[in-house]
Amino acid sequence: MPFVKVDWVKGQSAEKRDEVARRITAAVSEVTALPREAIWVVFHEVEAEDWFVGDKSVAQIRSGG
Repeated sequence: MPFVKVDWVKGQSAEKRDEVARRITAAVSEVTALPREAIWVVFHEVEAEDWFVGDKSVAQIRSGG
C-alpha cells in the first residue's frame, strides 16, 4: 500500500487539501494500477514560522521581509 506524506504550510483550506489528495491518489493509482482504497495520503501542517526557504521563514516571505 503506497503511503504519501504531504508537508505544507498550515492554513490551507479543506477544499485545497481534498483536491490535492484526490489528484495524488488518482496519479498513484494510474501508475501503479492499485485501487484508490489502497493508497494513503497524509497531510502534515507546518507553521509558517517553522518553514524556511533559504534563510527566510515563509512568514517573513509572506510579510515582504
